[in-house]
Amino acid sequence: MQFLKHKYLHTLFILFMSISLVLLSAQLFHKTAHSDELDELNKQIADLQSALSMSQNATKPLESQLTGLKKQLTNIDAQVGNIETDIAKKKKDIEKGYENLSDRQVIFNHTVRNSYIKNYGFNPLIIFLSGNGADDMTKLITYHQRYTERDKNTITTIALQIVDLEQRRDRLEKEQNRLASAKITLDTQRGEVQKVVDGAKAYQSDLTGKIATLTAKQNEIINARSGGFTATIGDSNLADDPNASITGFRSSAPSGYFAAFSFGAHTHRKGMSQYGARGRAQSGQDFKTILKAYYGKDPVGKETGGTIKVAGQGEIDFEGRYLLGIAEMPSSWHPEALKAQAVAARTYAYRYKQEGKEICTSEACQVFNSGKADNPPSEWRQAVESTRGQILEDVVTYYASTHGGFASPIGWDTTNSSGGSNFTENAYDKIGGSPWLYKAWYTQAYSPSSNKCGRSNPWLSPEEMADIVNAAIALKTSGIDTGRITPVTTSCWGGNPYSMDELRNLVAGSGGISSANSVSVSQGNGSTSNVTINGVSLSGEDFKRAFNLRAPGYLSIPQSGFAFFNIEKK
Repeated sequence: MQFLKHKYLHTLFILFMSISLVLLSAQLFHKTAHSDELDELNKQIADLQSALSMSQNATKPLESQLTGLKKQLTNIDAQVGNIETDIAKKKKDIEKGYENLSDRQVIFNHTVRNSYIKNYGFNPLIIFLSGNGADDMTKLITYHQRYTERDKNTITTIALQIVDLEQRRDRLEKEQNRLASAKITLDTQRGEVQKVVDGAKAYQSDLTGKIATLTAKQNEIINARSGGFTATIGDSNLADDPNASITGFRSSAPSGYFAAFSFGAHTHRKGMSQYGARGRAQSGQDFKTILKAYYGKDPVGKETGGTIKVAGQGEIDFEGRYLLGIAEMPSSWHPEALKAQAVAARTYAYRYKQEGKEICTSEACQVFNSGKADNPPSEWRQAVESTRGQILEDVVTYYASTHGGFASPIGWDTTNSSGGSNFTENAYDKIGGSPWLYKAWYTQAYSPSSNKCGRSNPWLSPEEMADIVNAAIALKTSGIDTGRITPVTTSCWGGNPYSMDELRNLVAGSGGISSANSVSVSQGNGSTSNVTINGVSLSGEDFKRAFNLRAPGYLSIPQSGFAFFNIEKK
């Protein structure tokens, strides 16, 4: 087995040298990271990342050779098993031979005794003198010779069997000793190589943790200088799907898994948040204050009588039918929120009315329901009639269900008009009870019951999160066919996407990773500034783009024109 030792000596030497470099580089971690030395932190992270890559590159060949060694050892183990089987058979044959020999031992002893007696007392002269002649003597001598020869053959055969059994037993003992020595050598070599690989992996894991720690410190410094922060989310946030909520993720997701939580739903974040308007109304604001907060305008009175062209409806009365059929806010909500919605809806449609254009009845414009127009809820009718003729001038009154705590152009839509790590607790969206203030999205449409592409939750394994990071790297790497960076779940998306292995191999030389185990996120002024996973730093926009292109199933960050999200790790 000596050839196995010589084969891997050079590889073990390379790996030990690599580990020494890793240990030397790891000492950088113990330097003091002063809050005003961001460049020094960047250098430490780069050095640690370089040491990590060096160790990984040195370990990979040994891992490959270890795999080959294990295959060889498996084959040798099989041969050892065959040898052991053969030895056991030989041992059994020898034991059986000794058992059979015990019966023949009696014959052997008896034959030797008789042969001795016969030969001792046999004298041809006496036979001649006492016999009847030469013929009788010849017969007796011939007879005696035959029996003597037979006894000699019997004695010789049994003696040879005894010698053979003894020799076979000696050889068997030697084979057993050699086999035991070979097995010890195999086990020792297997253990030595595995120990080196395990040691290298442990150092790599340690370096990864140190990189994550320094990266978190780096983000802390960046945040302090830029006025940003790292969001921390409480457990009280609502969600219409338990698995998509932070509470569901923290209680049910496997350890080490990730989830991307969006601040706000499918929103452009322009103008009024409907849940925010409800929260403001519940906090005591009237509809004029709400409108002023979201649009910066006070309502004015206009002549709004007459008709409006509505898709599929023709020309209908503007105040007496069209506005009564607007189905954008539940009629059970606070009256002041309903009034704010009535003015916003009237203002949005007023342009179409004045210009004589047809307005659509879907979310592309604003939702009109003919059945509701026929029999409007009393609360909604009251909101429309009590604000009749009131509009906001020189503004397009965009609105959406949930903005995620930040709106354009007002900024933070919170009780203290500021952000910070606890902004969601102060968000009017939360006060209004929005189920989408902080949610992980994985359904095809808004409803939790819509198609999920076979997934029961929006949680991502460490390998799936690493795949998204690799997609982000690939999107910024020249020479890669980015057209194949699509979800691997072709059952709902089709196409010819890279497999996870293919994509990882494509970016292996550009910082690609195989498994995500750390994350740090920096939030800015209503946006996600930076996401760092396993030391790979990405802008919020780059991460969102990669996520929405590559995440499996219908997982998404459903925001239009901006990126405001957080990455949670279990």
